[in-house]
Amino acid sequence: MRPGTRFALDLGEARIGVAKSDASGILASPFGVYKTADDWLAPFAKALSEWEAIELLIGLPTDLAGKNGIAAQNILKRVAEIKAAIADVPIRLVDERFTTVSARRNLQAAGYNSRSDKSLIDAAAATVLLQAALDAERATGEPGGEMF
Repeated sequence: MRPGTRFALDLGEARIGVAKSDASGILASPFGVYKTADDWLAPFAKALSEWEAIELLIGLPTDLAGKNGIAAQNILKRVAEIKAAIADVPIRLVDERFTTVSARRNLQAAGYNSRSDKSLIDAAAATVLLQAALDAERATGEPGGEMF
């Protein structure tokens, strides 16, 4: 397992869920939520720098057959903008199928009303995505996803 802090983004149309790992790359936790209407990229790039992130994982919404549909193409355009702002942090695209569903179930199991706070779901979805990537890397020794 490579040491270092990793971040993950769940890019939604209205909000962007953010998760961060610990420095050892073992545990993911919610970091926050940005509104897409706000100037979120500059503060996020600053957070990556302050935490000395070794990589950024971004969820790619592939379809059930694993192919890139319209939603994935839209995300890829946004990822290109993000990459331009944070050129020094490698970006990996990871399959995000079912992360929001898993996040909603986890929150409901913990007693939260996930329907009343959508921001909570967005940050939780990014956390599910990041934790899955950390677990996969720990199991295989290889980082998951595709480099962008």
